[in-house]
Amino acid sequence: MKKIALIFPGQGAQTVGMGKDFYDERPESREVFETADSILGFSLSKVVFEGPEEKLRETLYTQPAVFAASAAMLEAFKKSAAESGVTLNPAFAAGHSLGEYTALYCAGAFGLKTALKLVKSRAGFIQDASVKKSGTMAALLGLDEAKTAEVCAASGAEAVNFNSPGQIVIAGDSDAVARAMILAKEKGALKVVGLNVSGAFHSSLMKDAAVKMSAVLADGTVSDTAFPVIMNVDAAAESSAVAIRQKLVSQIDHPVLWEKTVRAMLAAGVELFIEIGPGKVLSGLIKRIDRKAAVINIGAVTDIPAAVESLR
Repeated sequence: MKKIALIFPGQGAQTVGMGKDFYDERPESREVFETADSILGFSLSKVVFEGPEEKLRETLYTQPAVFAASAAMLEAFKKSAAESGVTLNPAFAAGHSLGEYTALYCAGAFGLKTALKLVKSRAGFIQDASVKKSGTMAALLGLDEAKTAEVCAASGAEAVNFNSPGQIVIAGDSDAVARAMILAKEKGALKVVGLNVSGAFHSSLMKDAAVKMSAVLADGTVSDTAFPVIMNVDAAAESSAVAIRQKLVSQIDHPVLWEKTVRAMLAAGVELFIEIGPGKVLSGLIKRIDRKAAVINIGAVTDIPAAVESLR
């Protein structure tokens, strides 16, 4: 049987209208959005489908929105696979930042309602931390890890997303990131791009959010998974609820090791990556990591037949 990994995007993948075709055409997807509206205490579906974009970009809305859209697409895929007599038996799942929660939901670490509550808490804690200790982020293109480390040491910024060869995201307070952007150009970065974000995600400025999330995760809401999830914080495969809880906490104020995550799955023999959720950001990163990697996307209802066929 083909070794498959299911992967899920994080904050930044959102677009107004994402998942609307699933909501309209697939009852199992509509149920995800309706559950989200109920659990969150506001009409997430209205924000997702109607915007405005500025509101959808706010962390409090973005994180549950991307999770709900991805989960809705996943449920439609699962239903179509079952109806076609095809077994969906992933070897691994993984998600980028927030997407790790979707991956864990997919693997059975928690049910939909619990996942939504956790994502709501996480978004709130990160938003609060961003207000308390304001910061920003920037993408450095064409600079290796060693030179990025030198830039961070000299500027006070931190490397927080190791996305693919030559694409590293840094974070910190605004002054530190501004210094790092100048230094990165001096070190030979091909391009330096400031990101339109509300905080210094995955940096030490998120420590308060990690502490608060630890308390929420301590109450036993996480179960062992049905198959391994490659975790952001160390690119290691985990199925144990205890380890998953610890790593979800660490993830908030530690770097996302996405390149190592993908390489771990390739080394374990993954033959096909299926990105489920809005956009194709992760597919692009995977192709930069290994041009030969096979990747398909589920971001529209019309993508499902080909995805189901790929499982045969």
